[in-house]
Amino acid sequence: EKGYETGEHAPGLKLGGCGAYKAAHHIIKTHAKVWHSYNNTWRSEQQGMVGISLTSGWGEPVDPHSQRDRDAAERYIQFHLGWFANPIYRGDYPEIMKNYVGRKSSQQGLGTSRLPTFSVQEKIYIKGTSDFLGIGHFTTRYVLQKSFPFLQVSSYHTDSDLAELVDPKWPAPGSKWLYSVPWGFRRMLNFIKTQYGNPLIYVTENGVSERVQCTQLCDEWRIEYLKGYVNEILKAVNDGVNVRGYTAWSLLDKFEWNKGFSERFGFYHIDFKNKNKPRYPKASVDYYKRIISANGFPNPREVMA
Repeated sequence: EKGYETGEHAPGLKLGGCGAYKAAHHIIKTHAKVWHSYNNTWRSEQQGMVGISLTSGWGEPVDPHSQRDRDAAERYIQFHLGWFANPIYRGDYPEIMKNYVGRKSSQQGLGTSRLPTFSVQEKIYIKGTSDFLGIGHFTTRYVLQKSFPFLQVSSYHTDSDLAELVDPKWPAPGSKWLYSVPWGFRRMLNFIKTQYGNPLIYVTENGVSERVQCTQLCDEWRIEYLKGYVNEILKAVNDGVNVRGYTAWSLLDKFEWNKGFSERFGFYHIDFKNKNKPRYPKASVDYYKRIISANGFPNPREVMA
């Protein structure tokens, strides 16, 4: 979407309303081809797994008693996670995406939907092409219904007819889009369980950045974020969600898309101005080491030797 819709990321194309859908369509078909290639050629010998990693936020209705808000929250999830997961696990794009993009395309006078279609053969070929589901997750939004006028230029962002809100009380230590809302992750994991047949899940990205360079390496907000999110994943495991592994994002501060080195997600602070790029552990390193060694939260009564 940022590469083919808004042009913020490489390759920098601004193909409003159709570019992101076309790119995603090719990604899904290519992913299926790779899965089948492995399945037919190497699986019997290597016994490996091929999956896909999808990054999505969670959408929560502003008013859980409002059907309009609940429907809008459902669209949020389907236009993010379902866009890729639904074809792979259920054989086609989410009905809500097909309906909304199709209706808006016809209102614009287009002969066909801006959302491409899979042939019957492609649907069969794509369905089931994932031995595990990788999930990148960082944050949550409150969602409500918002209709966009027909005359507006078509866009992935306006196709779903919704507005995203945040609670000003949510901690927001880093990137301007990233609010700490741990309970949203448990809800998303349970959604995956019920929608896609409880697939094997590996959390491939989960973490938080910092806006200001913390010279004392005192990233207590990262410790709080990790504590909250890991705790909600453990609750999801108790709910019966098949989460097998967790990867915190990230080990080192790094080049962050079009933000460059200005947003730091790492456990280790990198001095980018020094040609040797020395690395310094932040406070979260010791905390995360304890979580790893206990495979969860350490017993608070245990005395460290």
